[in-house]
Amino acid sequence: MEVTIKNSYTVKPINPTKTGRLSLSEWDQIGTITHVPTIYFYKPSSIWLTQPHSIINTLKDSLSRALVLFYPLAGRLNWIGNGRLELDCNNNGVTMIDAESHSKIEDLGDLSPSPTYQYLVPVVDYSLPINELPLLLAQLTKFKCGGISLSLTISHAVVDGQSALHFISEWARIARGETLGKLPFLDRNILRAGDPPVGKPLLDHKEFDLPPLLLGESNNLDERRKKTTVDMLKVTKEQVEKLKMKANEGKDLDKERGYTRYETLTGHVWRSACKARGHKPEQPTALGVCVDSRSRMQPPLPDGYFGNASLDVIAVSKSGVLISKPLSFASSKIREAIEKVTNEYVISGIDFLKNQKDLTKFQDLHALGGDDGPFYGNPNLGVVSWLRLPIHGLDFGWGKEIYMGPGTHDFDGDSLLLPSHQGDGSLILAICLQVIHMDAFRMHFYEDI
Repeated sequence: MEVTIKNSYTVKPINPTKTGRLSLSEWDQIGTITHVPTIYFYKPSSIWLTQPHSIINTLKDSLSRALVLFYPLAGRLNWIGNGRLELDCNNNGVTMIDAESHSKIEDLGDLSPSPTYQYLVPVVDYSLPINELPLLLAQLTKFKCGGISLSLTISHAVVDGQSALHFISEWARIARGETLGKLPFLDRNILRAGDPPVGKPLLDHKEFDLPPLLLGESNNLDERRKKTTVDMLKVTKEQVEKLKMKANEGKDLDKERGYTRYETLTGHVWRSACKARGHKPEQPTALGVCVDSRSRMQPPLPDGYFGNASLDVIAVSKSGVLISKPLSFASSKIREAIEKVTNEYVISGIDFLKNQKDLTKFQDLHALGGDDGPFYGNPNLGVVSWLRLPIHGLDFGWGKEIYMGPGTHDFDGDSLLLPSHQGDGSLILAICLQVIHMDAFRMHFYEDI
């Protein structure tokens, strides 16, 4: 696909905002600190063919207004030593790209992630110093048929998925000429450790250990460099219910809480990946689970908390045990990991991180050229749930999208569970695995349902 960049704009808050250094919380400092892309496609419209400048002008104007309220996104990150970051609220702005393609949306097939997306998603130049990188980049691409795509990539060091969607939805609301729905809560001190922090973690935090390696390997460098591919696998409502019945077999659901969609589907994904990768029975394997702590804190975090409030915890087992035992075993390990995330657990984790001299080993710096930090590729896996996030229905004034999904998504072991756009109760698993494992994974995934 040939895409031509017509213009690139720096969009700044339309009115003066607060400036200065903003301390980031410990949760902002770890995990993936690069940008996370998403993409929306909209059906063809004759208006965009006859008034090509109206859409980019609408997006730029509404974005400049949204940034007045969400002004941290217009700033820049700075390394301050020992693997720690600080946010400089300097109103340097975000990047908006105006592009066009001679292709038609129908040329993209079912719109599932593909190598074509690299032309539709803004490119972040990680060769630049981090204090020169915009925290938000957006690209509007107009297709020959009159359809458009809008892709965004947002720094994960500044927001998690919940906060990113909060911003995007308010931006769209402003573009439609409506009043703001929910103000962002920008004070991150509420999720920062005390000074001094507790001397040692109060609870056991296995998520801060490096995930298991393949047996016989001393590092994961070879696994990181193997070629990957992405697939979007649909799970119908009937298949979801069938898996839940299998996971809850033997439970008295009148007295016991049954396993959820997430616990069931994720357990099934974990077992299928172990089979597809051909692990030895004694191979340790970890599953990363992203848990939103907002409602788990005491008191709960303020509505609209803008930052990273999601904690990655892990379930650990051995491949042979996962495969030989019923699905309920994998689901139970996942539930155990999720239920650990209490107010006390979050606070002890924050204190633990505050005590660390250097946070680099807790950060995935692969996109920045590093090979250290946690890696959830073979023999491990990460499954992030978007099942409860308001990911669909983004309307900037020209109607809701016809498709929404992850943008470029090319790290082995990364996977997402998201609701189908049809709203029929079916789910989509977006998963990235090594090319040599994907066919086997797809086979096991469907055959075992």
